[in-house]
Amino acid sequence: MKKVEFNQILTDYKEVLPHGVFLTTKADGEINTMTMGWGTTGYIWNKNIIMAPVRKSRYTHQLIENSQFFTVSVPLNGQLKKELQFCGTKSGRNHNKIEELNLELLEVEECEVPLIKGNNLHIIAKIKYQQDMMIDNLAKDIVDKKYPEQDMHTFYYGEVVAVYQE
Repeated sequence: MKKVEFNQILTDYKEVLPHGVFLTTKADGEINTMTMGWGTTGYIWNKNIIMAPVRKSRYTHQLIENSQFFTVSVPLNGQLKKELQFCGTKSGRNHNKIEELNLELLEVEECEVPLIKGNNLHIIAKIKYQQDMMIDNLAKDIVDKKYPEQDMHTFYYGEVVAVYQE
């Protein structure tokens, strides 16, 4: 793997990112990955930032609340579709996704949260800020369509500390 500049990935891959990526975190020795279908990147506080939304009901939420980092692994060439689908529909409470899918983890020097091997692009982020969504501040049409059970997200803003390409 080689390190690359964050700004380069924004330019080269902005069409690919919306197809689903692996969001991984680790706390108290437990690792979980989930499919993240949306998020955002930008430049805030003079830092490159990636924002990862995680619903409060998700097992990943429980882990990320007790972690300082998360990683995002991106399959740029359409690989790992079955794995993304599984990780987007099965809970880490009931499934050890890493074992069941035979996902290979890559350790990195920047943090204890691993990367998912077989993806082309990896982002390591250190959490700098988090914010729970407030239903009263969200447009009613979005609440009705996306949050009928009021299962809101927490937004995790992570400073990009490294980016790798496989």
